Order: sequence, then structure tokens, then C-alpha cells
Amino acid sequence: MAVALAASLAVPAGVNAAEASAWIGSWAASPQPTWGPDFAFPTNIPATLQNQTLRQVARISLGGQRIRIVFSNEYGKQPLRIGAAHVALAGTGSATKPGTDRPITFGGKTSAIVPPGAPLVSDPVDLAVTPLASVAVSLFLPDQTQASTFHWDGRQTAYLVPGNQVAAPRLQTDNSTGARIFLSGIQVETPTPAKTVVVLGDSTTDGNGATVDANTRWPDFLAARLAPKNVAVLNAGISGARLLGDRMGVNALARFDRDVLSQPRVKSVVVLLGINDISWPGTAFDPQGIRPSADALIAGYRQLIARAHSRGVQVVGATLTPFEGALAGTPLDNYYHADKDRLRQQINAWIRRSGEFDTVIDFDALARDPAHPARLKPEFDSGDHLHPGDRGNQAMADAVDLDALFAR
Repeated sequence: MAVALAASLAVPAGVNAAEASAWIGSWAASPQPTWGPDFAFPTNIPATLQNQTLRQVARISLGGQRIRIVFSNEYGKQPLRIGAAHVALAGTGSATKPGTDRPITFGGKTSAIVPPGAPLVSDPVDLAVTPLASVAVSLFLPDQTQASTFHWDGRQTAYLVPGNQVAAPRLQTDNSTGARIFLSGIQVETPTPAKTVVVLGDSTTDGNGATVDANTRWPDFLAARLAPKNVAVLNAGISGARLLGDRMGVNALARFDRDVLSQPRVKSVVVLLGINDISWPGTAFDPQGIRPSADALIAGYRQLIARAHSRGVQVVGATLTPFEGALAGTPLDNYYHADKDRLRQQINAWIRRSGEFDTVIDFDALARDPAHPARLKPEFDSGDHLHPGDRGNQAMADAVDLDALFAR
């Protein structure tokens, strides 16, 4: 009884003992099922892996004294066998920082089996990480393993080498990918109460157009602004994602619980989705697809809002950015059409005026060219007239009213 009393007295006023130190998501990559060769884009990963080590680097948002790694076999048809795994602070390229390499265990064991459809959370690892630190996660796959669960547009180089090299200080290889494979989350144990913002989006959020290996997605810049406030930012963007449709990841309504509501201490979600629902139909992505109506899209947004509010999570609506001229000169050069833009404007008007979101970020007003409002500002454009570059991503993050994220 005396020990319990002493522990309670060590907790700051207004904070219960359970909240004084707890696990929180500090980085995430939303799992996707791989697709076949009939799709417009290659997966950019091997179909199978065997007797190989995969090292992946991720920049976290909040820090702590201990860390846990989350793997996913969500779309696997067979059990995933992890032969060994290590975590370390990331150095340059494939290197790790000396003295920081730690084995990852699962129930005290250095190997694990992940059933089909399941995630796997590691044991806590004693590795102190600072806010915005980069972490290297190394995974050894001894068996022939179908790479069925991945995240296509990682915007970060991952390294593949033969054999079990999870503890190697540097991997000597030219075999790399920009995708995430099986790695879906990194959690930290925070010493004081913290909270989470999840950004649910498509390629604009996922970082397509941002510099690779530079952490210049707009949620990365937002994470840098929020870390001093003890707020984690999780990027639940998937390039090609849609609110209502599947293919490059399942639709947002289907993945909302997994990617948003299940995150520890989530308090707010930013929704920036819909442009692919509007523009995919009729393109090489979805040749026979039918464009959804404004009513269908609005019904989808309302579902996200209702489900978030039922869990006490605030929903921030973000307007869809201009895209005239998008992907010109590519097999997707019919991605833009004036009729599609009219639907985008309808949706943006509803986001701004309906009052159904708790607050609104007007990325359309921020990003459009005053001289040509249907296009991105030239200084924000990555070059494809659809995705912001690094400067545009910085401007988007800077435009977020931090206090409004938690106003509800």
C-alpha cells in the first residue's frame, strides 16, 4: 500500500498513473496488398524473399527511452516467419550508429511467426530515441516469403542483402527499394502524457513529389512543429488511395479503424482524400470505372466523421488542391478534365461551408496559382502539376493551425 501511494504521489497533478508513461505511435506506414503485373505501376519489390535481410529506415516523431516495432502480415496468405530482427539508430545510407544496435524480441524470443492477416508488436527495446530521430529496422526472412504486405511509396531507401545480416553495422549492396515491406509502425514509451494526430490521405500526404530520403512530406514538417508540444504525427497516406475505391490500398472507409481509430491516444485526424476518386475513372488506373457523385463522396466523408466522433476524435477536413495539367505526357494524361475539376470544386465548397468537419484547412486556397487558380502555384509544384514539392509541403504544414487540431 505504501509503494502504491508513493507511486501515485510521483505523478503530476491532473495525470493518472496509467497515463504518466504509456506507449504511443511515433511513426506509421499503412499496409497495402501488392498487385499484379496488369496494373499501371510496378510494385518495385521482389515477388518473394528468401534468406535475405531487409533494412528499412524511418524517422519517428516523438522520442522516449524504449521503443517497440510493429510488423504486419495483413495481406499474407501464409504465416510470416521472422528469423531475426534488430533495431538501431540510423546512420548514413544503410549504416547504423555505433553502440545503438539492439536485438528485437517477441515474447522473449528472437524469432516469431505472424499469422495471415495479423500484426505483430515486438517486446519493448531499451533504446533511447530523441524526437525526429531516424531508426533502422533490420528484418531477416529465412524462408521463401511472398512479399504480400507492403507500402508502395515509402520515399525512403530500403536495403536488401543475402543471409542474416541484421546486426551488420553497414549493408554492402546495390539492391534497394523505395517501398516498405512488412514494417508498419514504430511505438515509443513516452514519459509524460502525449497525444496523436493522424493524417489520412493519398499521394499528396504519402509524399509523392517530395525528395527521397529527406523527410520532406508535409506530415514530416507538421511533425517537426508538433514534437515540442508532445504530439505525435502519424502519416496514414497511401499513394493512389481513394475514399471509396480500392486498388492501391483498400478504401479509406475500410482502413479507418486500423490506420486511425486504433492508434494509441489519437485525438485528431486530418482528412485529405477524394482527388483519386474523382480522377481515376477512365484512366489506365481504372479504365471501366464510373466517377462517383458529389453525394456519394459526401456520404463517405460523413461516415468518417461519425465514426471518429463516436471515439472522441476530432476530424479536420482539408480541401483538395488544384490539378490542371496533372500527369501530362504520361499514360495517365487524362487524369485531369474540366468536368473532374468541377466536381473537386463542389466537394471543396461542401468541406468549407457544411460545418460538418470540426475545423477546415483550406489547402486549395493556399496552393492555387492566383493567376491560374486551376493550377498549383509554380513554386509549390513538384513538376507533375499534381503533387507539391518540398517547398509546397513546407507551406502546407505551416498553414495548419496547431491549436485548431484539438479545439473540439
